[in-house]
Amino acid sequence: MTQTPLAPAPPPAPGPAAAVPVTDRLRTALRCVAIVSCLPYIVLKAAWISGSHVGIPDGSPLLDHRATMAVANGASVLMDSAVVVIALLLTQAWGRRVPAWLLALPMWVATGLLLPIMTGYPLQLLVRLLGGSTVNKADVGRPFLDEWVFGVVYTGFIIQGLALGTLFALYAGNRWGHLWQGTLRELPDSPTAPVLRAAAVAASLIALVPGTLHLLWAAGSTAGLNEGRIEERTSGSAVLEAVYVLFVVVTVAGVLLLAFRRDSALPLRVPLALAWGGSGATACWGGWMSIASLGRADEIADRPTATMVLIYAVQMLVGTLVMTLGAYFLAERAAATRPASPRA
Repeated sequence: MTQTPLAPAPPPAPGPAAAVPVTDRLRTALRCVAIVSCLPYIVLKAAWISGSHVGIPDGSPLLDHRATMAVANGASVLMDSAVVVIALLLTQAWGRRVPAWLLALPMWVATGLLLPIMTGYPLQLLVRLLGGSTVNKADVGRPFLDEWVFGVVYTGFIIQGLALGTLFALYAGNRWGHLWQGTLRELPDSPTAPVLRAAAVAASLIALVPGTLHLLWAAGSTAGLNEGRIEERTSGSAVLEAVYVLFVVVTVAGVLLLAFRRDSALPLRVPLALAWGGSGATACWGGWMSIASLGRADEIADRPTATMVLIYAVQMLVGTLVMTLGAYFLAERAAATRPASPRA
């Protein structure tokens, strides 16, 4: 009997393509949002560097110092371009191989510069809706910028902050999330705890200086301000002073909770987040205001007073100290959770 050869089995039907994880799609979308949100600011600054006056009204003080303006705008373009690099780093595989400090430091600076804008600008808009003043005496005669510029730039910064902050939270959770698991009461005893407590108390006491002055300025006091800042005072500027007070309080709350953990069920990530955001906003805006004040020092009315210089310097000191304490705390946690190498 002749056997009929068996027909080859048909190839398996191709299965559905592997679905892209939701988290990966979210990261891609947020990366695009972060990059696109940088473009209006970068394009506007590039136009000013090239000589365009778009958004700058005639008679603006910005037109008095073209060379200084070009340098400042060039530095601003580089800073905002760094957002593009950070967004790529947070969403690419090679980004996980970057040393921790090389990512954490610029991200801390970005957080510190963006948080006050993300908080203060919406509050200023609310104050305006409620009838508060946002146009100062100096702008009446020589307006600084057209109103639409602030809306475009600050809206872009808020979007950048939200997108970049979410990307960093996802990245940090995947890479270092084990370091802030659990609650404060679950933290083990540490031989360096007394030093952390002493440094936290010192930072908190020093923070009283800028916190008190910003609170006085928010309440209407002009003590320690130069003539230019006094003329620029509005309800909107008072809101910003109150925002600075808020971040000083947040900084102190975060570092004290971390140092005096006691028997608290508070998740460890809460004081770490408070210390991260508060210290960044306090230090980086202190530095930014110092640079801005010195950049206008050629005009007598705008020269920073000794009080202003001191306050901004102390802000940088407090924020940097708290950031250093937080970094040391996390480094100690990482060392404690690292598996011991087997002995030979």
